[in-house]
Amino acid sequence: MIRPLLARHLIYPVHERLMKRPTFGYLAELEETQWLTRDGIERLQEKKLTRLLQSAHAHSPWYRDRMRAAAIDPEQQVTLEDLRRLPVMDKQDVIAHGDQMVWHDVPGGAFKYNTGGSSGQPLIFYYGRRRQASDAAGRMRARRWWGVEPGDPEVYLWGAPVELDKTDRIKTIRDRLLNQLVLNAFEMSPACMDEYVQAIQSYQPCCIYGYASSMALLAAHVMDRSIRFRLPRLKVVCTTGEPLFEHQRKLIGEAFQAPVANEYGSRDIGFTAHETPEGQMLLMSESIILEVLDPDGQPVPTGEQGEAVMTALESLAQPFVRYRTGDVVRVADEASSSGQGLHVINEVIGRMTDFIVRSDGAIMHALAVIYVLRAVEGVGEFKIIQHAVQDIEVLVVPNERWQETGRSQVEHGLRKRLGDSIRIDFRLVEKIPSEASGKHRYVVSHVQLSDHLKMAI
Repeated sequence: MIRPLLARHLIYPVHERLMKRPTFGYLAELEETQWLTRDGIERLQEKKLTRLLQSAHAHSPWYRDRMRAAAIDPEQQVTLEDLRRLPVMDKQDVIAHGDQMVWHDVPGGAFKYNTGGSSGQPLIFYYGRRRQASDAAGRMRARRWWGVEPGDPEVYLWGAPVELDKTDRIKTIRDRLLNQLVLNAFEMSPACMDEYVQAIQSYQPCCIYGYASSMALLAAHVMDRSIRFRLPRLKVVCTTGEPLFEHQRKLIGEAFQAPVANEYGSRDIGFTAHETPEGQMLLMSESIILEVLDPDGQPVPTGEQGEAVMTALESLAQPFVRYRTGDVVRVADEASSSGQGLHVINEVIGRMTDFIVRSDGAIMHALAVIYVLRAVEGVGEFKIIQHAVQDIEVLVVPNERWQETGRSQVEHGLRKRLGDSIRIDFRLVEKIPSEASGKHRYVVSHVQLSDHLKMAI
């Protein structure tokens, strides 16, 4: 392990400069701006919003047309009220008009990314270095609320590729230099979890970070085996990716003997909010404008739940302006208990994923198979149903880029994840129906879990 001071003050800053990311400069800004008043925060939002719309007007024809139709002149100061004159946008707009949104020559470059998203519909978009810096700096600031500094040892229970290529090996070396140990959340067999327990105990992290469901699964394994961690340096366990239920929070806290803090964010919008030691979820208000709207697109009264519609203020490469996330949240009118001017989110109702069970008994996070589908060009929407350990049903709504070779790509990728012996019923369909609740569960497993594993989900 690298000395934390060396990682914090030399290796980490040099790495970010080499990557052309202004992460530590942005972190310094966040440490100051969080103490602005709420009015001061919102004036800063308007300043950044004006810059964002000026950039979109200059480089994104689709946004230029929308601003013209809404009579918004980005050369004038744009207010939060002005923003609401723009129509909301959604994933379908990004899919249909993405080429007219992207600024490929954004300073630092535009980088392609795809995400399965909560609806099971892959989304391809571009992000820039400023957006990356916003995400990284936001997490660093949130860690500091818990006493964790950049360069302190952290363990990540995170997704990992089936086979490591050269780039992945370089990332592994980088992680070690930054004091980050990555454990594979897609490999959660009892034997793997025994190894993870030993690795965590040996690494002595200050922070553990991972998918909420995977962290709960590991915690259930620890409690079932009566394992007692001795982690005197551990200050917080941070969960992400899904709603954190109270029974999961209790389970994780008991297993690791540490407080549990939830994070809220998404690939398309970025790091959005994080829980404080006082139990409040604070918005990354310097980078995100959050509106909570009803089904008619009108603001809901404070304290009532509605859809989270977000404007990502640092997404200059491909703007997301009044973007419908599909998440359901409640926002509070209260102030931060610690004195920051950041907005407070009462509750992230969000969505959750299922696990997939492999033939050898390994429990795999749903993202393990989602990654397979979202990497295949031409997949419009999808749903994966595990009827039995060896029986997988795959429903795909193809789009105009679909090629028949996509079928073999999907089957090959799933067999890499789940084993060569699985039976795959692959079907192209015109529509994937929603659940009775109205939500779209993109991975469903009907495999029965043992009692102690049921505790985790």
